[in-house]
Amino acid sequence: EYNEKTMSYQVLARKWRPRNFREMVGQEHVLRALINALDNDRLHHAYLFTGTRGVGKTTIARIFAKSLNCEEGIGSTPCGVCSTCREVDEGRFIDLIEVDAASRTKVEDTRELLDNVQYAPSRGRFKVYLIDEVHMLSGHSFNALLKTLEEPPPHVKFLLATTDPQKLPVTILSRCLQFSLKRMHIEQIQPHLQHILEQEGIAFEAAALLELARSADGSMRDALSLLDQAIAFGGGDLKASDVHTMLGSIDRGQVYEVLDALIQQDGKLLLQVIEQLAQQAPDFAGVLAAMITVLHNLAILQVVEGAEVGDIGERERLAAMAKTLSPEDVQLYYQIALTGRRDLPMAPDGRSGFEMVLLRMLAFRPATLGSAPPAKPGGLAPGKPEVAPARTPAAEAKAVLSVSPVTAVQSTQASVPIPAQISEQRPPSESKPQSELAHSPDAVSVPTIPPRAEQALPVQEAQPNVVGSLFEEPTIPASLVSKEDSRQDDAASTEGLFQRVDSILDGVSAAAVETGAENKLPSDLLSSAQEEVAQSTSAPSMGLVAENWADIVQMLPLNGMTRQFALNCAFRSEQDGVAELLLATDKAHLLNNNFQQRLEEALSSYYGKSIKLRVELSATISSETPSEVDSRRKAARLQQAQEAIAADANVRAMIDGFDAEVQMSSIQPID
Repeated sequence: EYNEKTMSYQVLARKWRPRNFREMVGQEHVLRALINALDNDRLHHAYLFTGTRGVGKTTIARIFAKSLNCEEGIGSTPCGVCSTCREVDEGRFIDLIEVDAASRTKVEDTRELLDNVQYAPSRGRFKVYLIDEVHMLSGHSFNALLKTLEEPPPHVKFLLATTDPQKLPVTILSRCLQFSLKRMHIEQIQPHLQHILEQEGIAFEAAALLELARSADGSMRDALSLLDQAIAFGGGDLKASDVHTMLGSIDRGQVYEVLDALIQQDGKLLLQVIEQLAQQAPDFAGVLAAMITVLHNLAILQVVEGAEVGDIGERERLAAMAKTLSPEDVQLYYQIALTGRRDLPMAPDGRSGFEMVLLRMLAFRPATLGSAPPAKPGGLAPGKPEVAPARTPAAEAKAVLSVSPVTAVQSTQASVPIPAQISEQRPPSESKPQSELAHSPDAVSVPTIPPRAEQALPVQEAQPNVVGSLFEEPTIPASLVSKEDSRQDDAASTEGLFQRVDSILDGVSAAAVETGAENKLPSDLLSSAQEEVAQSTSAPSMGLVAENWADIVQMLPLNGMTRQFALNCAFRSEQDGVAELLLATDKAHLLNNNFQQRLEEALSSYYGKSIKLRVELSATISSETPSEVDSRRKAARLQQAQEAIAADANVRAMIDGFDAEVQMSSIQPID
């Protein structure tokens, strides 16, 4: 507005400052509380307005002060024509004391201000103190303000405004009604700018207003200031091209052109779009930020179809692109753009860094899963599942008996498990592949029908003697077996066992064909097979001996303090499933019921039967503990390594030729 009397221009931000609550844009949640308080005469003595810059904190405070002192009475709709309303609008009402806390931070300034609180207002009903940027006050100033702020005279109202409420003491916050003002949405800023331009009679383009609203970043005052600048830049008109040039931004449509080139996987087209962007000398970090925003909107649309994201003029294009780009590509492009924006300052220049980000998007896009790979020679055709050949009851039983490791009985098929040790010791000549068994001449192809409930063999309850004995046999290391002839006897007995089982299974196959029992194994033959296995496999004794105790402890799955407890226990004896251990008195802190129980469980699991421990403290232990055995072995390996280094011919040559010296402390054996 150009005033002929003052020969000055009033900027749009001041000219179009709201003068009542109805003219306010946004902040409905704050206005509702204030309007109800004014209309119902429920007024507090201190109000705190918080929010980012340009969202209406000071404006609301001034309208509130006008509503309190309007000559027509207290209400949410001041008349705007009385002397009080006009003086408030012009900033010269004597009972509205506006204080800039940023320039009056000292405690002396605050005390001087509070000295006048006790005096009654000159003209209005209330003396209103409007303290802007109140967080800038010093700590002493806040302390001086506390008592007055809590219990001011009835004719005083405090209106505080700040952009950083976190810096306010809790004592100040607890004495005020706090209202948090929100950032303005683009949908709120753009219509308001359009209304102002229509009232001012200025031609404009909708795209220009959209770019100004986006650049305002939630601040209405910033939007009006940019609008003033754009009008001056365009010589009285508002064009999108002028706004882009003024802001150093780009047309959002060019971002979509970049994404279209990426969708087409056209590197030449992509470089052409970058060349067009470079001619405008844009801020490439801002271009990447715009791409990130578009990709974010695309991701939302792909998850929630029909969601209202992005600007009004872009939603159709966003919806079309969301159906073209795959969600994987959107996430990949978003992550690359986000990382590229962080790394952009380290690039030689903005354009090369921006080009590299787009080339990454082009190069690292996942390959499209068009068709399945060709089938390997001799394999099945793609997409056709492999169908296992039908097996006879005999083949089923042989397959079950050769399972390794032992598996639990399934609910739909009876089985007799055999330990992995026996399966591994079976002679090669006696083992046949399942495919050969299934296609043998005497095989009978029958469907596998679930057996009756009474035929299922629960592993630990229904057959404790048969299956339990099979599970109890531990895997004994070769180092624990001292006699070669015992191993030969075990192999011979195992071979004889499988010969007897095979003879039984051959009878099963013949009986199945002869009797027509194609759906299940004969119960008597199955029982005989189980008894044969049970009688031929018996659980061994614990077999703990002092010289092997260290090796056994090393193989147990122990850790932490339980392992330390086991390593420091010496083996004394074992009888009837009870092992006696000795623990030195200086290690008595390791004797713990939990550690002992865990060691018992590990030994029981290792040997396949219940083992109990009895631990005694002893001042002198004749036998070595596993820890001492381990230390002795390590010392022996270290000595052997040192002797090997010292006897090495190359080492001797270097010592003699260069007067070298071997650092014995640096030698470590290879375990």
